[in-house]
Amino acid sequence: MLNHSLDLMYAALADGSRRTMVDRLSRGPASVKELATPLKMSLPAVLQHLRVLEESGLVRSEKVGRVRTCRLEPEALQAAEQWIADRRAGWVSRLDRLEEFLNGEDR
Repeated sequence: MLNHSLDLMYAALADGSRRTMVDRLSRGPASVKELATPLKMSLPAVLQHLRVLEESGLVRSEKVGRVRTCRLEPEALQAAEQWIADRRAGWVSRLDRLEEFLNGEDR
């Protein structure tokens, strides 16, 4: 299940407009109108992008009256960060062993 969640998350972040929205939401909640302001697209297109972000688990939205407010889901980002950190740790360990071997420290 984790890989499927990561697939959805990275696919959502593959689009520059969605990354712009995530960047804005990293500073705090925002209405759909606020998220749409810097983007050169129609409101229905913005809503489609938000749907992708919500389906990936990166964003949660709530409608109160006529205003839909969106929030970033930090737990989703933490899962992606952990996945990257785990891979990085493995490569750092391998490179450290290679460096020791090349310097003759393991002989």
